[in-house]
Amino acid sequence: MLKNRAALPRLDYLLAFEVAAELESFAAAAKLLNVSETAVSRKIRLLEQHYKCALFVRSHRSVTLTEQGRKLLNGITPALKTLERVSSGMLSERGRSTVRMAATNSVASLWLMPRLRRFRQVNRNLTISLLASDLDAECLSEDVDLTILRGDGDWPGYDAELLFGETVFPVCAPGYLDNHIEIKSVDELTSHALIEVSNNHTEWLNWQTWLGHLGADPDSVRHSTYVNTYPLAIQAVADGLGIALGWGHLVDQHLREGSLVRPLMVEHVRTNSGYYLLQRQDAQPRAESNVVRRWLLQESAERIRYAAE
Repeated sequence: MLKNRAALPRLDYLLAFEVAAELESFAAAAKLLNVSETAVSRKIRLLEQHYKCALFVRSHRSVTLTEQGRKLLNGITPALKTLERVSSGMLSERGRSTVRMAATNSVASLWLMPRLRRFRQVNRNLTISLLASDLDAECLSEDVDLTILRGDGDWPGYDAELLFGETVFPVCAPGYLDNHIEIKSVDELTSHALIEVSNNHTEWLNWQTWLGHLGADPDSVRHSTYVNTYPLAIQAVADGLGIALGWGHLVDQHLREGSLVRPLMVEHVRTNSGYYLLQRQDAQPRAESNVVRRWLLQESAERIRYAAE
């Protein structure tokens, strides 16, 4: 806290003084500050009255600093630069809007992150703050504007819009197939190294439920690796550790780039669940949130289609 505010002159006096001192001209300072020369002269005169000393030696066309004027300039310049920097930062932050999003680890890492750079290129003044979590309660907290979750589309108190459905099929690294006998049927998968995601969402498909959907023996699964998040499973697959279940749309980029392949091109399981964009019904709609919402729906509209999407 300042202890002697009376010692401080008005800021506009100091600004006029600083510009006039640098330009050595009241007229030039007036032009730069977009005020009259009389206004600049008056501000500096009042500043001199405040300090009870002359700050300039005045001539017909220019002014030069006195010793006291030079002392004042050297003292206030660093302070004014600091104030300018802080103020610019504050204004910059106010000029940017933040939309807080939440999504499962899989959606955040594999679907959202690859798209965010393109979004930023056309939305420079809008920031997305992304929370990745497989805990529904965390994703649905009150301070979140938009959420992407897997489910059937029914979340009481939320408007839900489908982004993409759930189509699941095996994926592996190309190098994995080079070192193993060709996989010709679903039954043959059980003799391979299968990578499993272990978490608290028992309703999510795993190898046993996926194989059961296709009539294979779910009890014959031979797991090689357990991980606790789906992005880790995809990384394990890309590293050649085995075969994992691939969710359509979440693994699209890996399939396009060739870092993952489908060892069985046709076999898949299509569920009645999907990934939905959620927005609280009791929340006041924000223009910034609507920009992100429209972008997500456009990304959804441009997706490739699996099964009966």
